[in-house]
Amino acid sequence: MHSKFKLRHIIQAVFFTLIFLTAINHSLSESGITIPLIGGASIHALCPFGAVVSFYQLLTTGSFVKKIHESAMVLFSITLFLSILVGPVFCSWICPLGSLQEWVSSLGRRLGLHGKFNVSSNLDKKLGLLRYVVLLWVIYVTARSGELIFTNYDPYYALFNFWSGEVALSALLILGLTLMLALFIERPWCKYTCPFGALLGLANIIRIFKIRRNKNTCIDCQKCDATCPMNIEISGQTSIKDPRCISCLNCTSQNVCPIPQTVELSIRGDHNETS
Repeated sequence: MHSKFKLRHIIQAVFFTLIFLTAINHSLSESGITIPLIGGASIHALCPFGAVVSFYQLLTTGSFVKKIHESAMVLFSITLFLSILVGPVFCSWICPLGSLQEWVSSLGRRLGLHGKFNVSSNLDKKLGLLRYVVLLWVIYVTARSGELIFTNYDPYYALFNFWSGEVALSALLILGLTLMLALFIERPWCKYTCPFGALLGLANIIRIFKIRRNKNTCIDCQKCDATCPMNIEISGQTSIKDPRCISCLNCTSQNVCPIPQTVELSIRGDHNETS
């Protein structure tokens, strides 16, 4: 296993642990107990998507939606910058819910469950459009109500608050369904439902560093296609601009491609690049 692949796993574990401990500390702080050296911010303050759902109210009234903090805007700005630079690395390197889905999928492979349900390429692409429906719905209902309606359905919020009485049953059910599906399908929430992933994925069209395939050295082994968690056909493209790409780098020559310098993250492609 290559160093970049290991590095991503380490970063995933660090952020998952950090968010989990912060959520625990926030719950304890309400009872007057704190964990030393761990922040006590709420999950809302640590979620960059909060800035997206607050954008309309911020423009019209100059204030954030209730429970959203200024930190969400700072985190969103950093996340957006990174997405334009190297793609949606937040989704594959940082997001705790994305990481948990990966870990559950690994368990599914060990149990022989992964891949039991095959989703055709055509259906997979159509289901992926649901992310944009969810994104528009969340922005609309939040702007209209001024409340975090999505909290009642958000598996991310449920994941780090399931022990409290604040989480709606609907959010818990969606979290449970997501993790159950992850035993069979790679990153089901990310692929088909995540509104934040839908927004960040648009940056793949204009991102500066793209995942590029050198067709002159490619041996068409399609290992890059098989390892892509988002079902992108990398072997048929020279520059990956698909909004579903999460920049996990699983497909690159540093990880799975057997030919050096064939699939890489780079700022420019060779002279044969046409797409």
